[in-house]
Amino acid sequence: MKITCFDDLAVQARKMPVKAVIAVVEAQDEHTLESVIKATNDGIMIPVLIGHAEKIKELLTHFGADASKYDIIPSTGADESLAKAITLINTGKATAIMKGMLESGQFMKAIVSKESGLLKGGRLSLAGLFETPKYHKLFAVSDMSLNTYPDLEGKKAILENAVKMLRALGLDNPKVAVLSAVEKLNPKMPDSVDGDALKKMNLSGEITGCVVEGPISFDLATSKEAAEIKGYHSPVAGDADLLIVPDIAAGNILVKCLTGFGSAQTAGIVLGAKIPIILTSRSAEASDKYYSIALAALQRV
Repeated sequence: MKITCFDDLAVQARKMPVKAVIAVVEAQDEHTLESVIKATNDGIMIPVLIGHAEKIKELLTHFGADASKYDIIPSTGADESLAKAITLINTGKATAIMKGMLESGQFMKAIVSKESGLLKGGRLSLAGLFETPKYHKLFAVSDMSLNTYPDLEGKKAILENAVKMLRALGLDNPKVAVLSAVEKLNPKMPDSVDGDALKKMNLSGEITGCVVEGPISFDLATSKEAAEIKGYHSPVAGDADLLIVPDIAAGNILVKCLTGFGSAQTAGIVLGAKIPIILTSRSAEASDKYYSIALAALQRV
């Protein structure tokens, strides 16, 4: 199996012999339920819908679904919905969790609490998968949301989380670009220092299962023509599978440019927990949520 486009993502998720059981927190959200209905009909997931039961039933009916065929767990608010979802996961009745109509901060606060039992002791990170007509294949970006200004060890964990995700999609040796404004080590630029260090960790065998290049600029990581013009030689140049951003500001700007100017299709999940976490914006299109569900269904943590 090798995922080359978002259609492949959905096709392979449908083929999974064991379906992901996804607890949807505060499920009374139009785009969330639209994506859940499609993913359920396509055989990608088994949903457990938690929240305002009557609103959930009303929306299911609105989208042409038979509400009686869905497992709906009523709750009196977001805190109760989160508690019930976490209990489902800890008792083995759900294998992933998805955010519906609630704030991301409230959602993640419940997950990262020691009482949740959902953490493995490592670092959580958000990885986004992107498909755009401007690039020749799917690629990932991390981390543009959870980690604000990660240090070297933080970036190593972010990189390893995302590599594991890509390997689950059939990429045996992902090409990783550790982004900077430059492609040469500059002691005055911390992102270039970290990029150089991560490359050395890869060469020494401390980071495995991928090829790391860094520091490297965005144009060299994604354009063979730019690399040829600048005389830059690397197996990652113009063919990166994963872009590691320096910090949250750079990541946020990059992904919004990809979607806004680059017309990119997106999917994303939080990595590093005991289960896949689907953390999409409440304003995200139903298709983004659908492909995020497919991405989560293909992960094995």
